Amino acid sequence: MTSGLVSTVLGVRFDVLQRAFAEFVGTFALVFVGAGSIVATLGGNLTAVALAHGLVIGVMASAVGHISGGHFNPAVTFGFLVTRRIAPAIAAVYWVSQFVAAVLGALILKWVAPNVLVNATKLGTPTLGRGISPGAGLVIEIILTFFLVWVIFATAADPRGTFRAIAGLAIGFTITLDIFMGGPFTGAAMNPARAFGPQLVQNVWSDAWVWYLGPLLGGALAALAYEWLYLRPLSPVPVGPPETGVEEPGPGRAAT
Repeated sequence: MTSGLVSTVLGVRFDVLQRAFAEFVGTFALVFVGAGSIVATLGGNLTAVALAHGLVIGVMASAVGHISGGHFNPAVTFGFLVTRRIAPAIAAVYWVSQFVAAVLGALILKWVAPNVLVNATKLGTPTLGRGISPGAGLVIEIILTFFLVWVIFATAADPRGTFRAIAGLAIGFTITLDIFMGGPFTGAAMNPARAFGPQLVQNVWSDAWVWYLGPLLGGALAALAYEWLYLRPLSPVPVGPPETGVEEPGPGRAAT
Protein backbone atom coordinates (compact mmCIF):
# COMPACT_ATOMS: atom_id res chain seq x y z
CA MET A 1 0.00 0.00 0.00
CA THR A 2 2.77 2.40 0.93
CA SER A 3 4.59 1.60 -2.28
CA GLY A 4 1.45 2.36 -4.30
CA LEU A 5 0.97 5.71 -2.56
CA VAL A 6 4.56 6.67 -3.22
CA SER A 7 4.64 5.58 -6.85
CA THR A 8 1.37 7.17 -8.01
CA VAL A 9 -0.64 10.27 -7.13
CA LEU A 10 -4.14 10.51 -8.60
CA GLY A 11 -3.16 7.87 -11.12
CA VAL A 12 -0.04 9.73 -12.30
CA ARG A 13 3.38 8.20 -11.67
CA PHE A 14 5.25 10.08 -8.97
CA ASP A 15 8.35 10.45 -11.13
CA VAL A 16 6.23 12.15 -13.79
CA LEU A 17 4.86 14.54 -11.18
CA GLN A 18 8.41 15.32 -10.07
CA ARG A 19 9.33 16.19 -13.66
CA ALA A 20 6.12 18.18 -14.13
CA PHE A 21 6.76 20.25 -11.01
CA ALA A 22 10.27 21.06 -12.23
CA GLU A 23 8.68 22.30 -15.46
CA PHE A 24 6.15 24.28 -13.43
CA VAL A 25 8.81 26.07 -11.39
CA GLY A 26 10.95 26.87 -14.44
CA THR A 27 8.04 28.21 -16.48
CA PHE A 28 6.70 30.22 -13.55
CA ALA A 29 10.12 31.80 -13.12
CA LEU A 30 10.32 32.62 -16.82
CA VAL A 31 7.01 34.50 -16.84
CA PHE A 32 7.43 36.17 -13.46
CA VAL A 33 11.00 37.33 -14.11
CA GLY A 34 10.85 37.71 -17.89
CA ALA A 35 7.56 39.54 -18.15
CA GLY A 36 8.43 41.28 -14.88
CA SER A 37 11.56 42.76 -16.44
CA ILE A 38 9.42 44.31 -19.17
CA VAL A 39 6.98 45.71 -16.61
CA ALA A 40 9.77 47.05 -14.40
CA THR A 41 11.59 48.81 -17.26
CA LEU A 42 8.47 49.79 -19.23
CA GLY A 43 9.98 47.70 -22.01
CA GLY A 44 12.56 50.41 -22.61
CA ASN A 45 15.72 48.50 -21.70
CA LEU A 46 16.29 45.75 -24.26
CA THR A 47 19.50 44.62 -22.60
CA ALA A 48 17.80 44.12 -19.22
CA VAL A 49 14.88 42.27 -20.81
CA ALA A 50 17.14 40.00 -22.89
CA LEU A 51 19.38 39.19 -19.94
CA ALA A 52 16.45 38.57 -17.59
CA HIS A 53 14.91 36.00 -19.94
CA GLY A 54 18.23 34.38 -20.78
CA LEU A 55 19.47 34.22 -17.20
CA VAL A 56 16.29 32.75 -15.76
CA ILE A 57 16.21 29.96 -18.34
CA GLY A 58 19.95 29.35 -18.05
CA VAL A 59 19.71 29.08 -14.27
CA MET A 60 16.59 26.92 -14.25
CA ALA A 61 17.85 24.60 -17.00
CA SER A 62 21.06 24.14 -15.04
CA ALA A 63 19.14 23.51 -11.83
CA VAL A 64 16.55 20.98 -12.98
CA GLY A 65 17.67 19.89 -16.42
CA HIS A 66 18.63 16.53 -14.94
CA ILE A 67 15.07 16.09 -13.65
CA SER A 68 12.79 17.17 -16.51
CA GLY A 69 15.12 18.14 -19.32
CA GLY A 70 14.47 21.82 -18.62
CA HIS A 71 11.95 22.48 -21.39
CA PHE A 72 9.85 25.27 -19.79
CA ASN A 73 8.37 25.77 -23.25
CA PRO A 74 5.58 23.88 -25.06
CA ALA A 75 7.45 24.35 -28.36
CA VAL A 76 10.51 22.57 -26.95
CA THR A 77 8.33 19.75 -25.63
CA PHE A 78 6.68 19.55 -29.06
CA GLY A 79 10.09 19.17 -30.67
CA PHE A 80 10.89 16.26 -28.37
CA LEU A 81 7.45 14.78 -29.10
CA VAL A 82 7.72 14.84 -32.90
CA THR A 83 11.14 13.17 -32.67
CA ARG A 84 9.73 10.54 -30.30
CA ARG A 85 12.02 11.55 -27.46
CA ILE A 86 9.14 12.00 -25.01
CA ALA A 87 5.99 9.92 -24.57
CA PRO A 88 2.75 11.67 -25.60
CA ALA A 89 1.23 11.28 -22.12
CA ILE A 90 4.28 12.86 -20.45
CA ALA A 91 4.33 15.64 -23.05
CA ALA A 92 0.69 16.39 -22.18
CA VAL A 93 1.57 16.61 -18.47
CA TYR A 94 4.44 18.96 -19.34
CA TRP A 95 2.12 21.19 -21.37
CA VAL A 96 -0.44 21.42 -18.56
CA SER A 97 2.33 22.30 -16.09
CA GLN A 98 3.83 24.92 -18.39
CA PHE A 99 0.57 26.71 -19.21
CA VAL A 100 -0.73 26.64 -15.63
CA ALA A 101 2.60 27.98 -14.36
CA ALA A 102 2.55 30.75 -16.96
CA VAL A 103 -0.93 31.86 -15.91
CA LEU A 104 -0.08 31.77 -12.21
CA GLY A 105 3.17 33.67 -12.80
CA ALA A 106 1.29 36.35 -14.72
CA LEU A 107 -1.45 36.57 -12.08
CA ILE A 108 1.01 37.11 -9.25
CA LEU A 109 3.03 39.58 -11.31
CA LYS A 110 -0.13 41.59 -12.01
CA TRP A 111 -0.96 41.52 -8.30
CA VAL A 112 2.42 42.75 -7.04
CA ALA A 113 3.39 45.22 -9.79
CA PRO A 114 2.02 48.79 -9.91
CA ASN A 115 -1.06 49.02 -12.10
CA VAL A 116 0.35 51.93 -14.08
CA LEU A 117 3.32 49.81 -15.19
CA VAL A 118 1.21 46.72 -15.81
CA ASN A 119 -1.22 48.61 -18.04
CA ALA A 120 1.51 50.49 -19.89
CA THR A 121 3.30 47.27 -20.83
CA LYS A 122 0.26 45.00 -21.14
CA LEU A 123 1.87 42.85 -18.44
CA GLY A 124 4.76 42.00 -20.75
CA THR A 125 2.52 40.46 -23.41
CA PRO A 126 4.46 40.02 -26.66
CA THR A 127 3.22 42.36 -29.41
CA LEU A 128 4.21 43.12 -32.97
CA GLY A 129 6.49 46.11 -33.41
CA ARG A 130 5.70 49.08 -35.58
CA GLY A 131 5.72 48.10 -39.24
CA ILE A 132 5.83 44.34 -38.53
CA SER A 133 2.99 42.44 -40.20
CA PRO A 134 1.60 39.22 -38.67
CA GLY A 135 3.24 37.26 -41.50
CA ALA A 136 6.61 38.82 -40.83
CA GLY A 137 6.16 38.25 -37.11
CA LEU A 138 5.39 34.60 -37.77
CA VAL A 139 8.59 34.15 -39.77
CA ILE A 140 10.66 35.86 -37.05
CA GLU A 141 9.21 33.63 -34.33
CA ILE A 142 9.80 30.52 -36.47
CA ILE A 143 13.46 31.42 -37.04
CA LEU A 144 14.20 32.47 -33.47
CA THR A 145 12.58 29.34 -32.05
CA PHE A 146 14.47 27.23 -34.58
CA PHE A 147 17.73 28.61 -33.16
CA LEU A 148 16.60 27.90 -29.60
CA VAL A 149 15.49 24.30 -30.16
CA TRP A 150 18.52 23.60 -32.37
CA VAL A 151 20.81 24.60 -29.50
CA ILE A 152 18.76 22.58 -27.00
CA PHE A 153 19.05 19.46 -29.13
CA ALA A 154 22.76 20.04 -29.71
CA THR A 155 23.55 20.53 -26.02
CA ALA A 156 20.95 18.39 -24.23
CA ALA A 157 19.61 15.71 -26.60
CA ASP A 158 22.83 14.85 -28.41
CA PRO A 159 24.93 12.49 -26.23
CA ARG A 160 28.04 14.02 -27.79
CA GLY A 161 26.89 17.50 -26.78
CA THR A 162 28.25 19.67 -24.01
CA PHE A 163 25.24 19.73 -21.68
CA ARG A 164 27.08 18.22 -18.74
CA ALA A 165 29.87 20.76 -19.11
CA ILE A 166 27.97 23.99 -19.71
CA ALA A 167 24.44 23.05 -18.60
CA GLY A 168 21.95 25.79 -19.48
CA LEU A 169 24.53 28.41 -20.41
CA ALA A 170 24.22 27.96 -24.18
CA ILE A 171 20.43 27.80 -23.98
CA GLY A 172 20.22 30.98 -21.93
CA PHE A 173 22.64 32.77 -24.25
CA THR A 174 20.51 31.73 -27.25
CA ILE A 175 17.41 33.26 -25.69
CA THR A 176 19.34 36.43 -24.93
CA LEU A 177 20.69 36.84 -28.45
CA ASP A 178 17.27 36.05 -29.93
CA ILE A 179 15.68 38.81 -27.85
CA PHE A 180 18.37 41.30 -28.84
CA MET A 181 17.26 40.77 -32.45
CA GLY A 182 13.57 39.96 -32.19
CA GLY A 183 12.49 41.80 -29.06
CA PRO A 184 11.64 45.07 -30.85
CA PHE A 185 9.83 43.19 -33.65
CA THR A 186 7.78 40.45 -31.95
CA GLY A 187 8.84 40.40 -28.33
CA ALA A 188 10.82 37.25 -29.22
CA ALA A 189 8.61 35.03 -27.05
CA MET A 190 9.65 31.77 -28.75
CA ASN A 191 7.33 30.12 -26.27
CA PRO A 192 3.52 29.70 -26.36
CA ALA A 193 3.34 29.54 -22.55
CA ARG A 194 5.36 32.77 -22.15
CA ALA A 195 2.82 34.45 -24.43
CA PHE A 196 -0.29 32.76 -23.01
CA GLY A 197 0.07 33.74 -19.34
CA PRO A 198 0.13 37.53 -19.84
CA GLN A 199 -2.33 37.31 -22.75
CA LEU A 200 -4.93 35.56 -20.61
CA VAL A 201 -4.44 37.60 -17.43
CA GLN A 202 -4.31 40.95 -19.25
CA ASN A 203 -6.83 39.90 -21.92
CA VAL A 204 -4.63 40.95 -24.86
CA TRP A 205 -5.16 38.70 -27.89
CA SER A 206 -4.14 40.80 -30.89
CA ASP A 207 -2.45 38.51 -33.46
CA ALA A 208 -2.05 35.95 -30.68
CA TRP A 209 -1.73 33.05 -33.14
CA VAL A 210 1.73 34.31 -34.15
CA TRP A 211 3.17 33.26 -30.77
CA TYR A 212 1.63 29.79 -30.94
CA LEU A 213 2.08 28.75 -34.55
CA GLY A 214 5.53 30.31 -34.98
CA PRO A 215 7.27 28.63 -32.03
CA LEU A 216 5.60 25.26 -32.67
CA LEU A 217 6.69 25.28 -36.32
CA GLY A 218 10.19 26.53 -35.55
CA GLY A 219 10.64 24.04 -32.73
CA ALA A 220 9.44 21.10 -34.79
CA LEU A 221 11.63 22.03 -37.77
CA ALA A 222 14.75 22.36 -35.62
CA ALA A 223 14.09 19.13 -33.75
CA LEU A 224 13.41 17.12 -36.88
CA ALA A 225 16.40 18.60 -38.72
CA TYR A 226 18.84 17.90 -35.89
CA GLU A 227 17.41 14.43 -35.32
CA TRP A 228 17.65 13.52 -39.00
CA LEU A 229 21.07 15.03 -39.61
CA TYR A 230 22.95 14.11 -36.44
CA LEU A 231 21.11 11.69 -34.16
CA ARG A 232 20.12 8.92 -36.55
CA PRO A 233 22.63 6.12 -37.18
CA LEU A 234 24.89 7.46 -39.90
CA SER A 235 26.77 5.52 -42.53
CA PRO A 236 29.55 6.32 -42.96
CA VAL A 237 30.11 8.08 -39.63
CA PRO A 238 31.66 11.52 -40.20
CA VAL A 239 35.25 11.90 -39.08
CA GLY A 240 35.69 14.22 -36.14
CA PRO A 241 37.47 14.88 -32.87
CA PRO A 242 37.70 12.15 -30.20
CA GLU A 243 34.46 13.13 -28.46
CA THR A 244 32.51 12.09 -31.56
CA GLY A 245 33.72 8.54 -31.09
CA VAL A 246 35.52 8.63 -34.44
CA GLU A 247 39.30 8.85 -34.59
CA GLU A 248 40.96 11.21 -36.99
CA PRO A 249 42.97 9.12 -39.46
CA GLY A 250 46.70 9.47 -39.41
CA PRO A 251 48.86 9.34 -42.54
CA GLY A 252 48.02 6.29 -44.58
CA ARG A 253 45.27 5.21 -42.19
CA ALA A 254 41.54 5.21 -42.71
CA ALA A 255 39.10 6.62 -40.19
CA THR A 256 37.75 4.07 -37.69
